[in-house]
Amino acid sequence: MKLPGNALTVLRTRYLLRNERGKIIESPEDLFHRVAHTIASAEKTFGGNAKEWETKFYNAMSGLLFLPNTPTLINAGKDLGQLAACFVLPVDDSMTGIFDTLKNAALILQSGGGTGFSFSKLRPRADIVKSTGGIASGPVSFMRIYNTATEVIKQGGARRGANMGILRIDHPDIIEFIKIKRHAEELLNFNISIAVTDAFMKSLKNNNKYALLNPRSNRVTGHMKAKSVFNEIVESAWETGDPGLVFIDRINKDNPTPHIGKIESTNPCGEQPLLPFESCILGSINLSKIVKIRAQTCEIDWELLAYLVQLGVRFLDNAIDANKYPVPEIEKMHKGNRKIGLGVMGWADMLIKLGKKYNSPAAFKLAREVMSFIREKARDASAKLARERGAFPNFKGSVYDVPEISLKGGLRNATTTTIAPTGTLSLIAGCSSGIEPLFAIAYKRLVLDTELYEIHPYFLEVAKKRGFYNTGLIRNIGAKGSLRGFKEIPPDVKKHFVTAHDISYADHIEMQAAFQEFTDNAVSKTINLKHRATRDDVAKAFLLSYEKGCKGITVFRYGSKPGVLVKLDEVD
Repeated sequence: MKLPGNALTVLRTRYLLRNERGKIIESPEDLFHRVAHTIASAEKTFGGNAKEWETKFYNAMSGLLFLPNTPTLINAGKDLGQLAACFVLPVDDSMTGIFDTLKNAALILQSGGGTGFSFSKLRPRADIVKSTGGIASGPVSFMRIYNTATEVIKQGGARRGANMGILRIDHPDIIEFIKIKRHAEELLNFNISIAVTDAFMKSLKNNNKYALLNPRSNRVTGHMKAKSVFNEIVESAWETGDPGLVFIDRINKDNPTPHIGKIESTNPCGEQPLLPFESCILGSINLSKIVKIRAQTCEIDWELLAYLVQLGVRFLDNAIDANKYPVPEIEKMHKGNRKIGLGVMGWADMLIKLGKKYNSPAAFKLAREVMSFIREKARDASAKLARERGAFPNFKGSVYDVPEISLKGGLRNATTTTIAPTGTLSLIAGCSSGIEPLFAIAYKRLVLDTELYEIHPYFLEVAKKRGFYNTGLIRNIGAKGSLRGFKEIPPDVKKHFVTAHDISYADHIEMQAAFQEFTDNAVSKTINLKHRATRDDVAKAFLLSYEKGCKGITVFRYGSKPGVLVKLDEVD
């Protein structure tokens, strides 16, 4: 099979099987056969044709049309066999609860998963500990312990630990939490987000104070001005990129199984809200491959997209049964709700092929059309599987337990769609990541200490076809990232090859909101800001994301913290 650009380097670094001496013992074709065979083996449980589906799964993956999340690619067919990327674990307010969760998190991290925690149930700093007569050290102190443990766990031999730490906006220690990552050495293995309530947003809008609640006693311990707290959040996000915001009430309004529990946290990148002890397996369709040429123009191949959605849902549902779970409670929850997260990558590439500017009304409209189509076909596929295999066990009492759905057999999966970041998956597939715009036309990036040089293949193709290609130009573009200021590049080319820093925060959010409207779970999207962006820009982005219906937001001001990309000259 022909692999794009740096795909083989990435596969050799992270994914291909090695023997005890560290020598690679499989090819990319072998990898996709291994994964396809493992996932198709679940067909036997339900009387399906495992061989037929193994071939279909292999063809989709080897053709780079669909890829599952990284743990599936790494662990399928191995003794470890843990296939899920996303987990959420509860953190209860006791030493036993805190350290039982840490043990479970260690098993998950070792297996290649990423873990989210809400520390909101932990009593605040200086609160009384009745059993010892001492005083509590607060949530942040325990986050440091989790961070240290993560530091020493190498995930599956190929992934460094990733965590999400969440604290509610009404927790008494919220200011300490907001400020913690202003210290560069703190919580390096955590993304952090604040669970923001509708009540807080209302207080902010009305310039009122809001109440802080001790989670141990559920009593009000004081009040703070919403505006003052919001300003501290803005300051930290402007300075470091953390914290993000998670609109927790909005997330729970979309909780499909409220009778099972409340959602408190998400996975590390924020796209997968989950109940305590839930996990989710993700997969992404490569939209750059879903474009066909007809009468010398490009259009979306809706038939192929429908086929891949149906195949992706079946693949991910099979993976739930093929999975080897690190903790029994997680197996029970995952098989109870059978959440899957089918999403997309290559969105920016699709737009380029279709001749649509990323930040244009036409692109926002198409985003809604594409994701609406995917969700409709995904639910159809889940309903078909429910008729074949039964609805998810917790269906009774779920939001879908209504006559028009239940009388037809219900749904196999409590959720079907998620938009993930697809960082390394998009390198394997040779496409743009998730629903992000191009980060740059040409740049270097580090993947596990391996420096990779990226140059967008469509741009190279256009440059050669239109006659303005030369090595000096490519070198200069690599230094700047963007096409702005290059007079030799035609205006129509510049228009279509926009990069993340050519786009306003409002347009980034508009694209996130467009996809979120038709996504069951949530959307991973970085709201990129130039280095010169102000604190006011960050504040406006936060408020706009809430107004537009997003489930969360992460902003990243260029240069505000070390990243995997080299410096670009034109983003300040």
